[in-house]
Amino acid sequence: MSNLNKMGNEKYTLIADSGSTKTDWALVNSSEKQALRASTQGLNPIHLTDEAFVRVLREELCQQLPSQTGPINAVCFYGSGVTPEQEGRVVALLRSVFSDAGEVEAHSDMLGAARALCGNDEGLACILGTGANSCLYDGARIVRNTPALGYILGDEGSGAVLGRLFLNAVYKYNMYAGAKEEFEQHTGLSMADVIDRVYRQPMANRWLASLSPYIHQHLFHPEVEQLVVANFRSFIQRNIVPYGRADLPLNALGSIAWHYREQLAVAAKEEGYAVGKILRSPLDALVQMEQLG
Repeated sequence: MSNLNKMGNEKYTLIADSGSTKTDWALVNSSEKQALRASTQGLNPIHLTDEAFVRVLREELCQQLPSQTGPINAVCFYGSGVTPEQEGRVVALLRSVFSDAGEVEAHSDMLGAARALCGNDEGLACILGTGANSCLYDGARIVRNTPALGYILGDEGSGAVLGRLFLNAVYKYNMYAGAKEEFEQHTGLSMADVIDRVYRQPMANRWLASLSPYIHQHLFHPEVEQLVVANFRSFIQRNIVPYGRADLPLNALGSIAWHYREQLAVAAKEEGYAVGKILRSPLDALVQMEQLG
């Protein structure tokens, strides 16, 4: 990636895919086929103050960018929490750090997902990670969006809700025999610890979603796999069915969609949908779109 450090008339575009837990970044050079990658903590403007948002940019992101790189000409930020009301604020915060950028955009992570999954085609696009979201996309813009409502009121299909459902089943004895004892021995947590972590500690949604690897390791138990499928079926019933477009394939991205893609396919089939593209992250597709112009 030697050309990444060249000065001159090359264009440097910074692309961000920001979720609730982390932000993945790509610095795209107009003369390079590869992009420099970086990662920081999640940058949800709803949860972060201006100062905290900028601090992550300066102390985490900028430290990972090559000092020899020319000025960044454009920034395109896709993130959870970037509602229409927050777009202007996020653009201003990005400009305060990348002052040389002539083009700065901030959009919802949902639009980024739709562009990555569907390109210029009409489709159903879903995000299934720590949180969950979906939309009906016409090839250029989001035309319908079922409100996600967060992990307390909604977020069906997400990692946070999966963790909540699993703990509920474990402690209400709706799981396989010995599940409670096995879980507590593995994690070193008691029910009191779980209650404290969910109700008294910050970022309960992230902690609940962090149980996903443990859940995935126990998919060989029919009760666990059924719980995962039921979580996806609930997502489809409450978020996708209202679009009235069962003729379109269900496209999804995010860690939960990727790691549980077989269970997602089962749930989709049971609800009358075909599964289309499944991506772990939208960044590769967004970078490719930028490189193709």
